[in-house]
Amino acid sequence: MRPSSRRAGTRPAPGVRDGPSAKHVQVTMNVLDRLETTLRVRGGHQLSGSVETHGAKNAALPIMAAALLAKSPVTLHRVPRITDVAVMGQLLEAAGARLQSEGNSTITIDPSDIANYRAPYTLVRKLAASFDLVGPLLGRFGRAEVPLPGGCILGTRATDMHEQAFRALGAEVSNAHGYLIAKAKKRRLVGADIEFRQPSVGATKNAMLAAVTATGSTTLRNVAMEPEVVDLANFLVAMGAKISGQGSDTIGIEGVRELHGVEYEVIPDRIVTGTLLLSACATRGDVTVQRCVPDHLGALLAKLGECGVKVTTGSDWIRVAADRVTGGTDVLTAPYPGFPTDLQPPMLSFLCTAPGTSVVEETIFNARFSYINELARMGADVRTAIDSNTALVKGGTPLSGAPVEAPDIRAGAALVVAGLGAQGETEIIGLEYIDRGYERLEELLSALGGQVQRASGITPALEPLGTYETTAYPKVG
Repeated sequence: MRPSSRRAGTRPAPGVRDGPSAKHVQVTMNVLDRLETTLRVRGGHQLSGSVETHGAKNAALPIMAAALLAKSPVTLHRVPRITDVAVMGQLLEAAGARLQSEGNSTITIDPSDIANYRAPYTLVRKLAASFDLVGPLLGRFGRAEVPLPGGCILGTRATDMHEQAFRALGAEVSNAHGYLIAKAKKRRLVGADIEFRQPSVGATKNAMLAAVTATGSTTLRNVAMEPEVVDLANFLVAMGAKISGQGSDTIGIEGVRELHGVEYEVIPDRIVTGTLLLSACATRGDVTVQRCVPDHLGALLAKLGECGVKVTTGSDWIRVAADRVTGGTDVLTAPYPGFPTDLQPPMLSFLCTAPGTSVVEETIFNARFSYINELARMGADVRTAIDSNTALVKGGTPLSGAPVEAPDIRAGAALVVAGLGAQGETEIIGLEYIDRGYERLEELLSALGGQVQRASGITPALEPLGTYETTAYPKVG
């Protein structure tokens, strides 16, 4: 059945000025049509030059949540301007905090008046990191009610290790109507010895956030060692928490009664840094990323070296020269310091451009290869084995531009990397995913000579219509 349509308005015919005598044509828009923003990438241009990365999304989000534990304002610097940060800001405001932006990447959070321990589903559904609120709310109020996590669909996001930690710290935990409800049995949580069955970034963060204001001592074993976890611990210490061992597999916490406000700068984003480096490699370019931490990307840099990329580093910069890529390599994702799962998709896109055969095995998320069908539209030769969560990549065949759709944040970045290394133009639908993790990625790439632009247009329910561009391609040469 053909959906009913409505008249959206009229506009002057081409070449005719609007006015009493103007000739108008009717513009009909279907009720199912929608305005959609896409990213358009023209391949065939080597990236070169220098660019700075921005603050780490995966550090900024839990640090913003942790600000709820303070009794006075917290000022954070180098906070990325991305939609996930905006959603976390709305969640904090829903709890009663006051937020103020100061400049491009500084925000002040005043949590002195928060009074709400229940997070709204309409916001939580957009952001997996919203579950980081459980620990701070439980620590501050002795109670937290937070919907089960949303965000990208990458596979199972179990909360059992979070619940294990909360129960060990003296909370009653239940699930009702899609919410996790945690309530301290006493006025304050009580320190405990907690061992996770496997390293979990989310559970480690939530356990720390709940334990810093508990009475007594807490020991967390087999914890995540990711730089973003360390940054969260360092932020808590700056607020007056007593934490030791961050960066190792065991963290010790001595509970304190309250935390105070502080001024703090978020660490650089290693995933954005890696995406920029892989973009350079896919175009056989020569790029330096500044204001980063090379030690955070040791696994990626080692794999690039195996592919023939020349890698040099300084105290806060990384340079890749990829004019002589000699072959592929095998990649196994693993908790830090292993190869990061968030760089698996853009790494696989680069391997599609490298000669030879590569094997990529994903061990963190069980649905992370959903973007491979989109790469196949661009001519990539990738075969997946679902039972082993492994992808076999036969690289070296030139990719060609095509319309593709990003299913999640890092898959979107992978399609950008592929588009930069392809021949012709690639149009990526799903820019809203990319904007969740990358601050104006097209501007970073354009500064290096990439041909990348945003474009907006009406996506029809029935007949295809043209899009209208909102920015022009940058000039190169």
